[in-house]
Amino acid sequence: MTMMTPQPLDQQEDEEMLVPHSDLVEGPQPLVEGPQPMEVAPADNDNAGSVENQANEEPQASRFTWTIENFSRLNMKKLYSDVFTVGGYKWRVLIFPKGNNVDFLSMYLDVADSATLPYGWSRYAQFSLAVVNQMHNKLTVKKDTQHQFNQRESDWGFTSFMPLSDLYDPNKGYLMNDTCLVEADVAVRKVIDYWAYDSKKETGYVGLKNQGATCYMNSLLQTLYHIPYFRKAVYHMPTTENDIPTGSIPLALQSLFYKLQYNDTSVATKELTKSFGWDTYDSFMQHDVQELNRVLCEKLEDKMKGTVVEGTIQKLFEGHHMNYIECINVDFKSTRKESFYDLQLDVKGCKDVYASFDKYVEVECLEGDNKYHAEEHGLQDAKKGVLFIDFPPVLQLQLKRFEYDFMRDTMVKINDRYEFPLELDLDRDNGKYLSPDADRSVRNLYTLHSVLVHSGGVHGGHYYAFIRPTLTDQWYKFDDERVTKEDVKRALEEQYGGEEELPQTNPGYNNTPFKFTKYSNAYMLVYIRVSDKDKIICDVDEKDIAEHLRIRLKKEQEEKEDKRRYKAQAHLYTIIKVARDEDLREQIGKDIYFDLVDHDKVRNFRIQKQMPFNLFKEEVAKELGIPVQFQRFWIWAKRQNHTYRPNRPLTPQEEAQTVGTLREVSNKAHNAELKLFLEVERGPDLQLVPPPEKIKEDILLFFKLYDPHKEELRYVGRLFVKSTGKPLEILMKLNELAGFASDQEIELFEEIKFEPSVMCERLDKRASFRFSQIEDGDIICFQKWPPPEADEQVRFPDVPSYLEYVKNRQIVHFRALERPKEDEFCLELAKNHTYDDVVERVAQHLSLDDPSKIRLTPHNCYSQQPKPNPIKYRSVDHLIDMLVHYNQVISDILYYEVLDIPLPELQCLKTLKVAFHHATKDEATILNIRLPKPSTVGDVLNEIKTKVELSQPNAELRLLEVFYHKIYKIFPTHEKIENINDQYWTLRAEEIPEEEKNLGQHDRLIHVYHFTKETAQNQVQVQNFGEPFFLVIHEGETLAEVKARIQKKLQVPDEEFSKWKFAFLSLGRPEYLEDSDIVSTRFQRRDVYGAWEQYLGLEHSDTTPKRSYNASQNRHTFEKPVKIYN
Repeated sequence: MTMMTPQPLDQQEDEEMLVPHSDLVEGPQPLVEGPQPMEVAPADNDNAGSVENQANEEPQASRFTWTIENFSRLNMKKLYSDVFTVGGYKWRVLIFPKGNNVDFLSMYLDVADSATLPYGWSRYAQFSLAVVNQMHNKLTVKKDTQHQFNQRESDWGFTSFMPLSDLYDPNKGYLMNDTCLVEADVAVRKVIDYWAYDSKKETGYVGLKNQGATCYMNSLLQTLYHIPYFRKAVYHMPTTENDIPTGSIPLALQSLFYKLQYNDTSVATKELTKSFGWDTYDSFMQHDVQELNRVLCEKLEDKMKGTVVEGTIQKLFEGHHMNYIECINVDFKSTRKESFYDLQLDVKGCKDVYASFDKYVEVECLEGDNKYHAEEHGLQDAKKGVLFIDFPPVLQLQLKRFEYDFMRDTMVKINDRYEFPLELDLDRDNGKYLSPDADRSVRNLYTLHSVLVHSGGVHGGHYYAFIRPTLTDQWYKFDDERVTKEDVKRALEEQYGGEEELPQTNPGYNNTPFKFTKYSNAYMLVYIRVSDKDKIICDVDEKDIAEHLRIRLKKEQEEKEDKRRYKAQAHLYTIIKVARDEDLREQIGKDIYFDLVDHDKVRNFRIQKQMPFNLFKEEVAKELGIPVQFQRFWIWAKRQNHTYRPNRPLTPQEEAQTVGTLREVSNKAHNAELKLFLEVERGPDLQLVPPPEKIKEDILLFFKLYDPHKEELRYVGRLFVKSTGKPLEILMKLNELAGFASDQEIELFEEIKFEPSVMCERLDKRASFRFSQIEDGDIICFQKWPPPEADEQVRFPDVPSYLEYVKNRQIVHFRALERPKEDEFCLELAKNHTYDDVVERVAQHLSLDDPSKIRLTPHNCYSQQPKPNPIKYRSVDHLIDMLVHYNQVISDILYYEVLDIPLPELQCLKTLKVAFHHATKDEATILNIRLPKPSTVGDVLNEIKTKVELSQPNAELRLLEVFYHKIYKIFPTHEKIENINDQYWTLRAEEIPEEEKNLGQHDRLIHVYHFTKETAQNQVQVQNFGEPFFLVIHEGETLAEVKARIQKKLQVPDEEFSKWKFAFLSLGRPEYLEDSDIVSTRFQRRDVYGAWEQYLGLEHSDTTPKRSYNASQNRHTFEKPVKIYN
């Protein structure tokens, strides 16, 4: 479930900040704070979610009035009211008359019987608390909030409710005759038992699992699924049994819809999001439903081309409208037909859907300065508007709940009341929304199919949908995994938004209604045309689903059921992992070097706990071909030094026990595994022989052989030795195991531990095993002796040095920073290498004399990109510090640069990447300007003058900040360069044209940008490109005159320039200009938000090659649009 975000700023003016609080907090508390728990542990956010998520059924509301006499003489720290009942629950008000460690009255609503309620209880209430002003009712202090009460938070309210100075002032009217009146308005909704609830059983439908922040997608997918004609078309998209759902959107959507139709439990969406090409990061980014709807429909439309279902998206969702401009005084009319898949309707200033449609087709008069330039008639008064040619069978209405607030320079959510009807008649008032070309025989009467709701604020929240799948009176709420039955009031009226007023069931003193803003409201509406209802709400059954898909999904279902059954029966079974000599030979020196075996790679048996161990031995005999009499099992034990070794053989008494009992004896961790070592002995002829009797004196040792020339460690076998014996006595046997001559001199080392560091010590061959503290399961490594001479070019001459190397070795993949996707080379380094060691090895590989010219940048394991900041000179101690990401993940990638000066010198300088634009040449020159950090922009410009050719020796330069093809800033020459960031913005230097230096009183310097328009489903998006520039415009200058100057400045050929269009753009909306228009009249406002958002736009095709992201650019700095990549 998606966590709720705080209310948008526009709704928080009278609210206070939520701060957890308890009686235990000492010292001054913040004066501004909001609803809080009192005397509780910190809040547990696991249940965070929208109120709509938790509550169900009609609220039951009541007002409780508490009269407190002799208030100023109260000397207790806290005081409870009498108990009152609302919604079948017992409540009371708790106050701190002298404040809860603050100079404010503290007041909370408390669950009166919390101490006696059953474990796991929960209840939800919306409530207000008030101190009545008995002189002037309108001065009553009242605060409202809402809360999910539970064992951890059995009270909630306001620590700083009102200043004690106001409360106790007899002239303020809160205490009359030393009596205080407290009021509590409480509205309770019953809470569904989330865990016990079965959506399929209760409603016949199942929900979709939330991947982190995918509730917006879930609500849209449920809406599309419940349009049967759409679902049938998806089923009929051609897919094959060889397709993989994660790589095929059609198959993933078919699979999802099939599961929604036939599963008994909620369905996961991971396959579908993977087919979109999304990673986990995308799944945790909350996107816009409208945007996802358009992108998904476009993608499906494309995938349906050339198939039997081609055109389905258009048939269902595509309508057409006509944009027209009609002259009033001459016979001239211009029209343009456009298609749409959804309509965006205004909410602000509109009381309902009809008012929004009225606004949509509102006629705009073009007159005065805004006259229309008609081709042969010059400037004319005209009417401009939109009328609908046809509406689609499925009408998707996107409600503009989010708007930009210019006063606050931020996006805000519009929570105003906005009504929408169950039946929508778009033929009303004699078809006033229809164009003259519209087919009047089609009846545009629609019935509501689904309501998508957003609950929360502008920066996030929760999405869910109310749908009536068969258009009956029964509505259903699809809220991620949970589906509930709802009535029409919940689906419609309660989603209108606005303020809610709870009914008063207990009217009393100061009977003011209890109101609160509703943050849950409709965001998208789907209507179905009544005349198309039977065609769209059609039957979809198994015959619509390809056989290979049915087989695949049924098999998946069976596998899932097997896994569920396996899990359900897991408590009856034990997994026994049996390691043998063969496993040790296979793994040591390849998969592992320390200890003896990786238990996850050995043979395992799933055995019922009740089976006697002796019977299990028969299973082993059958499986491994080793008769029972030749088997001896050893129990493994974890030692204090974190090694894991065979500890002792099982006794006959233990082997008579059940497997389950034995597991509990051997494993204190109580996991379901029993790990054993199977000892099998062979005679000289390699035939199996019974294991020798083991007495207390006998010790089982394991041996590894090291070859320093091959740098190879391998397992060679095991031996029993006597504790009183000495290593000298087994040297010939070890030479035999190694294949050496019997008199070969060898040296022995004991492998003691490897965490946190390696401990491997020479074993005294003349001391007894007991004296050397050797015991069962110990590992002895040996090698030929004496070790190789230094001149033999052997890196690790003995066992300890080799094991030290293995423990610390690290293969690092180095990538050039400017090519961050490709491995350039790999080096084998050690985790304990110093900073100097690492850069020396890199410099050596690159044949570079000065290692201090190497600069390294660490890797971000999550974004799979270089981190923004490189590693400073000697700022880390060891290689491991360069590779650790957020103290846990170890990366194996580093990025390198070869600098032209040593890194310590560079760190005292600031480097800026500046694009210099010559006054007459097309190509920009990229300069790396390097100056001491305290330098100014003026110093940068002087440095540039020394590096470039100027149009004249005295030319003045300026430095601009350019971002996404717009100019955002001209840097003052005195600004310090240390804080200028060239990582995300482009810095551009250019000569200041002479005409700009001598601006007349009425001249204006305007921004000029190139743009193209992209139209997607009636949504016009302006895309800027190319190099932006400034232009001086003079008073009274026409567009034709400005165009001539622009053409000369940009040196565009006549033929190409004739295709260019010119528009005045404000906040992305183009208003096209005619040659006779006076340009300066459009640029009168000087208080516009951000000069870069009001500009003269040059519309023409973008022929510049697309550029990929800069290597060092962080792609996640700005919110990503919804993209489906496959």
